[in-house]
Amino acid sequence: NKLFVGNVPFKATPEELKEVFSQFGQILDVFIPRDSIGEPRGFAFVTCAEADVDAVRNGANGLEFMGRALSVNLPLAPGEKSEKKPKTGT
Repeated sequence: NKLFVGNVPFKATPEELKEVFSQFGQILDVFIPRDSIGEPRGFAFVTCAEADVDAVRNGANGLEFMGRALSVNLPLAPGEKSEKKPKTGT
């Protein structure tokens, strides 16, 4: 019931994210990780009711929030990295 949210605006607060995500289901928690100097890292984790995971994920994915399109996915397991697309071009 935890979702990874990418492309989060740096000025967004957990309360603002909770308000946006609540339109798609019951939100239990919002966590915005910060770097070593306390600045937001540009992503968040949203915990929602288990029954609402698909509705929240599908409803918020691609949603424009503060001028940025949110990317909502199931989180990777700890230590796991997503496969990067190979760069093309010269």
